[in-house]
Amino acid sequence: MADIDIELASARIAEQASRAGEEVSARLARSGPVVGKASSDGIEVQVAPGGLLTGLTIHRSALRHGSAVLADRIFELAQRATRRAGDRMYHALSSVVDASQLETLGYEPIPDDDPDAETYAYGEGPR
Repeated sequence: MADIDIELASARIAEQASRAGEEVSARLARSGPVVGKASSDGIEVQVAPGGLLTGLTIHRSALRHGSAVLADRIFELAQRATRRAGDRMYHALSSVVDASQLETLGYEPIPDDDPDAETYAYGEGPR
């Protein structure tokens, strides 16, 4: 059995992690904030990756449906926006972080033919 230099192996892993962290930070700095947005029938929702609600606009026209319908619509839009934020984060980091690790974190690409797919690729302009 070969001897393993734990200190050397640890130093290499730390260096790789540091380099990956710097690349991720640089990519996110270039791309700006990663958010997901969805809107429908006078309701606009914005979330951060993971689904934290960061913005909600309800126009008067949306109020005519009643509170139960309004709550359901906001929930549905938040889910759609969360998927979009995950898709954007996936594309922002996929060149730096392994796809399986991104998917473990809940960041998955949305297929182009999916109704939640946006009309543009993250950081690449129109599709």
